[in-house]
Amino acid sequence: MTTRPLVVGAFSPSVLLRTARRLGLLDPDVREVAVASSPAQFAALLDGEIDAALTSPDNVIAYRHVSANPLGRTADVRIVCAVDRGLGLALYARPGLTSAAELKGEPIGVDVPDSGFAFALYAALQTLGLNPGDYRLTVLGSTPRRLEALLAGSCSATMLNAGADLRAREAGAVRLAGVPQPYLGTVLCALGANPAVRRLAAALRETTRAILGGAADDIVIEEAAAALRLSPAAARAPARYLQRLKDPDDGLVADGRADLASLSTIVALRRRYGSAPDGDLLTQGLLDLGEDSGR
Repeated sequence: MTTRPLVVGAFSPSVLLRTARRLGLLDPDVREVAVASSPAQFAALLDGEIDAALTSPDNVIAYRHVSANPLGRTADVRIVCAVDRGLGLALYARPGLTSAAELKGEPIGVDVPDSGFAFALYAALQTLGLNPGDYRLTVLGSTPRRLEALLAGSCSATMLNAGADLRAREAGAVRLAGVPQPYLGTVLCALGANPAVRRLAAALRETTRAILGGAADDIVIEEAAAALRLSPAAARAPARYLQRLKDPDDGLVADGRADLASLSTIVALRRRYGSAPDGDLLTQGLLDLGEDSGR
C-alpha cells in the first residue's frame, strides 16, 4: 500500500524543512510545494490539494473568521505550530531611493491588499509619513515574486524577509522600516486536527532546538545558500541567515508556541487596516492544542 505524501505549501523555500530532512527528523513522505499567493495557498488547503501550509498567522485568522477573505469562504483552519518571528521582515525600497517621500504615488507591491504582510507594510509606510492613498498598490503574490518585481523595477517598495531581504540588499535595495513588535511571521497550519501535521510540527520543533543549540550550523548554511539562491559573491549571506534564525526577536520560535502578545499584534494590524469580525479571534479554536502547540 502506497502512503500518500504529506504536502506542505510554502511561499518561499523552507530552510527549516530542508534542515529537518538532513537531520533525519522529517518523515520521508513530506513534500514541499511552492504557492503563488495567499489565496492560492488557502484554496489548495481548503480543497485538499495540500495538507498543511507555512504561512502568516493573519491568513489563518482570515480563512477561519473573515468571510470577506479573497476566497469568500472559511473553514476550521488551525495553527499547529509557531515557526518564526518574521526572519527580518521589513519594508524594502528600490535601489537609489534617498527618502521615503519619493514613494508617493509610486507602485507598492503586496501579496494581496487584505493580508498580514500588507497590513505590516501599511503600518511601516505610515511610520514614514505615507498614508494609504499616498501610493499605488500592485498585487504581485508571494515573497519571491515580490523580490523579482522589486529588482526588475515593477514596484518601488515591498515587504521582504526569509532570505529574500538578503538578496535585495545584495542588489542595493534600501531597508526603510521593520514591523511592529512583538510579531509572529510564520506558522504551520492545517484543517482540523491532523495527526500527520502534528507529527510534522514536532519534527520542526526538534529541528528548531537543534538550530538554536548550534547543532546544525553547517547544514543551515548549506541549505540556505541553495534554497534561497544567495549569491556566491555574498559569502556571508548564508551565515547572516543562520544568525537571523537564532535571533530571539526575529528568528525561530524556540518552543513552537504561538504566544498571545504576538498574535495580538497581528489582530491589531488587521483591525486597523483590514476586515475583521467582532469578538475574540484568538481563543475560538484558532490554536490546535493537541500536540503542545498552543499557549
